[in-house]
Amino acid sequence: MSYLEHSIKHVPTGPRKVLHLNWALFLLVTAVACVGFLMLYSVAGGSFTPWAEPQMKRYALGVVVMMIVAMVPIWFWRSVSGAAYLASLLLLGLVEIMGSVGMGAQRWIDLGFMRLQPSELMKVTLVMALAAYYDWLPPNKTSRPLWVLLPILLILIPTAFVLRQPDLGTSILLLTGGAIVMFAAGVHWGYFTAVIGMGTGLVVAVFQSRGTSWQLLKNYQYRRIDTFLDPASDPLGAGYHITQSKIALGSGGWTGRGFMQGTQSRLNFLPEKHTDFIFTTLAEEFGYIGGVSLLTLYGLIILFCVASAVANRDRYSSLLTVGIAGAFFLFFAVNMSMVMGLAPVVGVPLPLVSYGGSAMLVLMMAFGLVQSAHVHRPR
Repeated sequence: MSYLEHSIKHVPTGPRKVLHLNWALFLLVTAVACVGFLMLYSVAGGSFTPWAEPQMKRYALGVVVMMIVAMVPIWFWRSVSGAAYLASLLLLGLVEIMGSVGMGAQRWIDLGFMRLQPSELMKVTLVMALAAYYDWLPPNKTSRPLWVLLPILLILIPTAFVLRQPDLGTSILLLTGGAIVMFAAGVHWGYFTAVIGMGTGLVVAVFQSRGTSWQLLKNYQYRRIDTFLDPASDPLGAGYHITQSKIALGSGGWTGRGFMQGTQSRLNFLPEKHTDFIFTTLAEEFGYIGGVSLLTLYGLIILFCVASAVANRDRYSSLLTVGIAGAFFLFFAVNMSMVMGLAPVVGVPLPLVSYGGSAMLVLMMAFGLVQSAHVHRPR
């Protein structure tokens, strides 16, 4: 009996699928989203507008998207993984032609009712494509050089598009997210050692190219690196963001100043307080305990995803779930590291908490895929 026949015979059908959803995962995702609503209400000075109310509506729409995706059999998503990847790649190409510019970067396509950021969609479709590839590839070929080349190309092509926007943060997430799927699929560790060595050489080349005709990064990206290494060198310019962020984090102490009592956000010292730096607002108002509580919720989401992947006997479903869990981990790990001064500021939002449309809807679609893999797993 083929996998498809086996799956159709043993998975729940119709309304019974709802009962087999991973409800613990859904409740954890909702809890994190509610933290976001609370903080957006706070940074707006105790008002649902202009951020909290639209975010709630987007989450409600995201839940609908998640449920629809979850109800569709996982083998359908496997069959369209390649097409979804190519569609995302096409959208990235369209950004080059007709993309909207915001804050000095060309990353969005204006659809009228919303601005779509194709790079957010690519984070998920790349995982889908890699999972489908390694599900198709016999395990004994996983580490052979010829068969390692194609997934590398699948990762590097969209990364090159995103770097041109420019969006260094998303480029790093695409590279590392793709590497997580390859590692989970069983690619030999020697390849990763080689990549780390090449990455080290690339970092050296980035610094050596500064001020030359072959400069590898934009000037503002070099300023971000300088700020990361020494924020005090320009506290009112390039170092302003991280300096104010550290002040907010430190002033929160163990228990925080209290809800809506954070001076850095209330007095508008903290820039991008509703998007990239929203975690510092939470830490200032709820302190170390609030920050660790949010991190615990994130950790439980990762734990439930990994547990679902381990229990799933379908290779595609397992790799897809691990890939999405890994990408989700990278989202909040990079954001928190950035606002705490442990990594350069690269413009990565805090998942489910920062204000944003594309990121929210795409992430809910990703959790819909995780739910589909869970509901339709072979029994």
